[in-house]
Amino acid sequence: MPQMSPLNWLILFILFSMVFIFVITLNFYNISYLKTYSHKKSPISNNWKW
Repeated sequence: MPQMSPLNWLILFILFSMVFIFVITLNFYNISYLKTYSHKKSPISNNWKW
């Protein structure tokens, strides 16, 4: 079985690193975007009778 040349390993490593960084940034901004919408302020009035 032939072995991969070092250049192919480097290209493969760079490709997987870029995909990994892309997925992490996409996840971060997606979660951050959803958090801003989930915080709806509902008016809670405390009517204390004392």
